Amino acid sequence: MRVLIFHGYLLHGTGSNVYNAELGAALVRGGHELHLLCQERDPFSLDWVDAVGDWDAGALQVRERGAGPVRATVYRPNIGGVLPLYVADRYEGFDARPFPQLSDEELDFYIESNVAAVREVVERARPEVALANHLVMAPLIFARALGEDVPYAVKVHGSDLEYVVKPYPRFRPHAVEGAAPAKAFLVGSYHTGQTLWDELDDPTVPPRTKLGPPGVDVERFAPRAVDLQDLRNRLAAMAPAAVTGSSFDRDTQEAVAALDAVEPGDRLIVFVGKLIASKGVELLLAAFPLVLAREPRARLLVVGFGAFRPGLEAMAASLAAGVVPEVQGEDGRELPQVSAFLASADETYAEAAKATAGRVQFAGRLDHDELTGLLPACEAMAVTSTFPEAFGMVAAEAAACGALPVVANHSGLGEVARTLRAAVPVEARDWLSFELGDSSVTELADALSGWLGAPEDVRARTREAIVETTRARYSWDGVARTVIAAGQGALADLPDPV
Repeated sequence: MRVLIFHGYLLHGTGSNVYNAELGAALVRGGHELHLLCQERDPFSLDWVDAVGDWDAGALQVRERGAGPVRATVYRPNIGGVLPLYVADRYEGFDARPFPQLSDEELDFYIESNVAAVREVVERARPEVALANHLVMAPLIFARALGEDVPYAVKVHGSDLEYVVKPYPRFRPHAVEGAAPAKAFLVGSYHTGQTLWDELDDPTVPPRTKLGPPGVDVERFAPRAVDLQDLRNRLAAMAPAAVTGSSFDRDTQEAVAALDAVEPGDRLIVFVGKLIASKGVELLLAAFPLVLAREPRARLLVVGFGAFRPGLEAMAASLAAGVVPEVQGEDGRELPQVSAFLASADETYAEAAKATAGRVQFAGRLDHDELTGLLPACEAMAVTSTFPEAFGMVAAEAAACGALPVVANHSGLGEVARTLRAAVPVEARDWLSFELGDSSVTELADALSGWLGAPEDVRARTREAIVETTRARYSWDGVARTVIAAGQGALADLPDPV
């Protein structure tokens, strides 16, 4: 089948970028012909890409990798350099800004440029089914470019809803226009489905909404003995990037330093994600002294980037100095869960926090492929978001490696925890999640400490259960089949979000 996908971003990194790269590979494995529009600058870095097209010379030009059959072509529309985002980030070569910061003229240009590109690709490729990523602006682009010729589904990743459509009514008409012709909406959780229904306020949308979480590459993310020295050497061999002092920089040398700090016998806890206030990393930093008091071999590795990193580093430094800090998000927002805990912290806690000195490392940005060399060496991953998440992909990847994910019990994260909870031994069920509230820090610490201190037979049975469940429930080949069925409107056999 000829499949068309619109994804307005890259094919490396995290979140929806990884989703589309893995989905593309799965579609090619399944024998389909793929035509994908995105802003990836080096598509040939992905081995499943056979041809690359762009409009840099003013007209579409397509270059093939070799003489073999062309199964997947990646096209990069010329959008003039302004790349609209859901959450602030930096993309080399782009003027990357959150959607709300764009003028009407800039937004119109972005939409019109992509509509023209999609029309030309459709004329060239004659796709039979399509997928629009994010509620804005891909569905609107498809609605204007495809007409009734090509049926399409919409993958709602979550950030599109929570950070743009929901708080900024300006973008609701764009979402409504793009949603109207869609055959289906794929969501990672019931929470995202409910938010979608509330925002669109269209009685025809809930029956078209089906469960479609991301997948996990269970061949690469798997339990195995890994030597962190291998990852360390791989990163050390990379040419140092230009460092501007921004919290968005990727500096592989700081990842090397973080890995060099790991000692034999350390028990690694990891966080992977954006370093922004909504990700709740401050809860983990506050909980870590309590964990370390019970397991002195624990070590915390923070992987990620974002505007809150300076504040998080300052918090970690204060705790290591035995000073109970006051913490606010990068935008000055209040952080009620950690504030409730720190307000009641006494001298005993402050003294215990000194033990965190040298045991909390910030590794900066790691690419998705690099996580395969890290997660199998970790014993636990904390996924601490205080803001709704469509799905906990990093939690599922950790579970696939045998590292226990400890997640905030809400939205898509809570649904991952419930799936795993049904499979693990009774003794381990409470360690999979914690509630958001005044007791978040202590609950998180109890879960991590309970897991690290559990009898080995319980730990072995738990690891086996989370690995097997992840392999059975999440696979990219299954995601590819779901996407095609949703795009065709064949919804009867697709699960409802519950």
